[in-house]
Amino acid sequence: MQLKNWPVLLAALALAACSKGPQPAEEDTPPPAVTVIALKPAPVTLNDDLPGRVAAYRTADIRPQVGGIVLRRLFEQGTEVRAGQPLFQLNPAPLKAEFDTAAAALQHAQATHVRASRQAERLRPLIDADAISHQAYDDAVSDRDLAAANVAQAKATLERKRLDLAFATVQATISGRIGQELVSEGALVGQSDANPMARILQIDKVYVDVRQPASMLASLHAVRQPGKQRAEILSADGQPYKLDAKVLFADLNVDAGTGDATIRILVENPERALLPGMFVRARLARAAPDDALLVPQQAVQRRPDGQASVWTLDKTGKASQRSVTVGDVINHQYLVRSGLAAGDTLVVEGQERLKEGLHAKPMPWKTPSRMSAAAGHAAK
Repeated sequence: MQLKNWPVLLAALALAACSKGPQPAEEDTPPPAVTVIALKPAPVTLNDDLPGRVAAYRTADIRPQVGGIVLRRLFEQGTEVRAGQPLFQLNPAPLKAEFDTAAAALQHAQATHVRASRQAERLRPLIDADAISHQAYDDAVSDRDLAAANVAQAKATLERKRLDLAFATVQATISGRIGQELVSEGALVGQSDANPMARILQIDKVYVDVRQPASMLASLHAVRQPGKQRAEILSADGQPYKLDAKVLFADLNVDAGTGDATIRILVENPERALLPGMFVRARLARAAPDDALLVPQQAVQRRPDGQASVWTLDKTGKASQRSVTVGDVINHQYLVRSGLAAGDTLVVEGQERLKEGLHAKPMPWKTPSRMSAAAGHAAK
C-alpha cells in the first residue's frame, strides 16, 4: 500500500469508530391521560320496590235486617251510591200488618192503664175512711202499676215493628261504588242468608298491602316514622301513579312460613285508578348513611374472580388499583360499601392505559346530564 493513501484510510477508520459509539437516549413516553373525579360524601336514600295488592278502604256487604220478598232494585249496578240511599225494596205488607197489630196492642195497654189508674184514685179516699181493706187498695195500686208496665212494653214493641217496617227498604250503609246485584227481584231473603244482596266498596282511598322480610324492617324509614313516611305506587310496568301515598304501619305479626311482615299504605285514589285486587309495586325509602360515596359505574371493573376494583391516583399522579365493595346502583352510580374514602381521586375513564405505579395525567371528568344529581335519590 502506498504511503500517500494513509490519510484516507485513517479518516475511514475514525468514521467507523464514531458510528459504533453510544447512541443518544430516546425521549421519555408522555404519561397517559385519564379522567378523574374527587370523591365527596353525599346523603342518599335507598329505595325498595315491594310487590303489593290493593284493598278497598271500606267494604260493606248489604244484607237484609228483616225477611221478605224482594220487590225491586233501586240502584244502577256499578255506580256510586251514598250512605242511606235506598237499594232494595222488600214487600212491606207483612211488616205493616205486624206494625198495626203492635199499635193496637199499645192502645189496649193504654186503655187498661187508664182504667186501673182511675180505680186506684177512687179507692184512695175510701182507705182513708177505713171503708175498704188495705188489701183491696194495694191490689188496685198493683193493677195500675202493672198496666203502666204493659204500656211501656207495648210502646217498645211498636217501635221495633216501626224499625222492621223501615228495614223493608234496604239502604246503603256506606258511600262508595256498588257492584252487581247478588239477588234478583222476587227472591226471598232473610237475616240468616249466607250471601249478601250486594257489596259496596269505598275506593276514593285504598290500602296497598306489601310484604317485606322481617329482617329488613328495621332499615325502613317508614317503620321508624310510622304515619309520616311517604311512598310511591308503581304500576305493573314500573310507571309511577300520581297519587298521594302514606305508610301507616308495619304489622306486628310475621308469617311463620315466609318470614315476611305486612306493611300497609294508605293511598288517595280520587280518580279510581287503583281497584281492589290489583297487583302494584310500592317504592319505600330505606335508611342509608348520610356520608355515602357514589362512583360512576364505568369506574368500577371486575376481576376474573368477580372482585370489584377501581383505579386511583395519589397527589403525584401515581396510579394504583384498589379492591372495593359496592352495593346498590343509584342513578347509574354504585354505592361504595368499602375500599374508598372521601377525598380519593378516582379514575373514571382511561383505566386500560394504566399500570400499577405508572404516572398519569389527570383530567376532570365531565358529569353526564343524567347524573347531574350526585346523590341520585337525595334524602328528602
